[in-house]
Amino acid sequence: CYRTHHTIAMKLKLSLPIFFFLFFFLVLTLFSNLATCQEEETDPELQTCKHQCRQQQQYSEEDKRTCMRRCDEYYETKQEREREKEKEKEQEMEEKQTHHHHHHHGKEEEKEEEEEEIPYVFEEEDFDTIHAAEGTIDVLKKFTRKSKLLQGIENFRLSFIKTRSHAFVTPRHFDSEIVLVNVVGRATIGLVMEDKTEKVNLEPGDFLRIPAGTPVYIVNRDWNDLLSLILFHIPVSTPGHFEEFFGLGGRDPESVLTAFSWEVLEAALKTPRQKLEKLFDQQNEGSIFTISGEEVQAMSPKKSFWPFGIQSKTPFNIFSKDPIFSNQYGSLIEVGPSDKKSELEGLNLMITFTKIIKGSMSTILYNSHATKIAVVIDGEGKFEMACPHVSSSHTRSKHQKTSPSYHKISAKLKPATVFVVPAGHPFVTIASKKNDLKIICFEVHAEGNHKLTFAGKNNIVSALDKTAKELAFNYPAEKVDEIFNRNEQFFFPFEEETKENGHADA
Repeated sequence: CYRTHHTIAMKLKLSLPIFFFLFFFLVLTLFSNLATCQEEETDPELQTCKHQCRQQQQYSEEDKRTCMRRCDEYYETKQEREREKEKEKEQEMEEKQTHHHHHHHGKEEEKEEEEEEIPYVFEEEDFDTIHAAEGTIDVLKKFTRKSKLLQGIENFRLSFIKTRSHAFVTPRHFDSEIVLVNVVGRATIGLVMEDKTEKVNLEPGDFLRIPAGTPVYIVNRDWNDLLSLILFHIPVSTPGHFEEFFGLGGRDPESVLTAFSWEVLEAALKTPRQKLEKLFDQQNEGSIFTISGEEVQAMSPKKSFWPFGIQSKTPFNIFSKDPIFSNQYGSLIEVGPSDKKSELEGLNLMITFTKIIKGSMSTILYNSHATKIAVVIDGEGKFEMACPHVSSSHTRSKHQKTSPSYHKISAKLKPATVFVVPAGHPFVTIASKKNDLKIICFEVHAEGNHKLTFAGKNNIVSALDKTAKELAFNYPAEKVDEIFNRNEQFFFPFEEETKENGHADA
């Protein structure tokens, strides 16, 4: 009896899951049939199609089922097509709304675009400023702090030194190779060698290479003018990072010697601690302070006649070299490693000076190998560059999957603005109508570099062979050359007014 009850109980346990499964299946089938019925009721075309299948007397039951299945497939295809049409309508509505928004709020959008974070342009907020009594030191933050797109130049840094007249910048050395450019004013540079100090006078346009680890001091030897210097750093210790070390000084600036124990200093300098403390407590003027005219004169190089007192280190003035391009609209000067007196050998670096006359522009061009780190030293203007790396809602299109989409990088230029142009990126610089635009550039990875232009004499479009040109533009080669060729080379007048819209473009 026990076994019988146990068997019945087991069968009930097995039957209950099967029962619920079948019940669930029947419910699903019922709902499916109801949905199908609703579809047939709501779609007359599907209902008519299936009705005709049922009324075909020559059809077997299998043929009727096949016919009705085809009605369902047609209905599904139709539904899919209608959903796609709805999506297209929604996209068209969005595009119309966007166009409407652009039409009525163009100025606001242009302003917003200018305020976007631009990884290639650096303004005042991108610098760390060290204030001193008689000047400032501005250090541009590491390039990759702003964008990883600039990893190719993360090993380079920029800093600016600005001082008032007769200011003394206390001695220090850097763990970086430095190319120092005198932009404004007149300076005396003291380079401390192993057994002597070599003094060099700098005028505007002079630049000087300072080897890593060389103690250097700077004097503004002018009575009235400010001194402005650019320091291009190539760190030798940590990529993208450099430090300054005050070996000579006291408490402000603090000497590196004070980091050592008194026992070490007493032994190294053969001086008791009391005298050492007195020595290091004397200097509290800061890292930049004013000195007397007599002190300025004492630190200036002494005039002497050959063969006595010849300077082994002399500056190279970028303005002393003939431009590689020059016309009434602008000029470009290049100084590279091949210029032996420039001391740029081994740095794979070229220094350029561009002057664009007010109301003029450079051609659209790009560097084949070099990345340009540009500093505006005078004037105002505008910079534009085509970039495939920065995405923007303004540049997305249906063709993005089959061809690159280029974003316009745009920025206003003013003194102390820094902008970067990676190799291969076409760009243009434009001077305002009020001032000439002057730019000092450090072009890194310059070996084998070529400047390739899109307009003017010797441009790459005109150099393209006729058949390839016609295939590329789907336009007669002669007509293409008419557009890209012009008499000027490299610098042109900038025509702001356009015939098409009759308003200023920039």
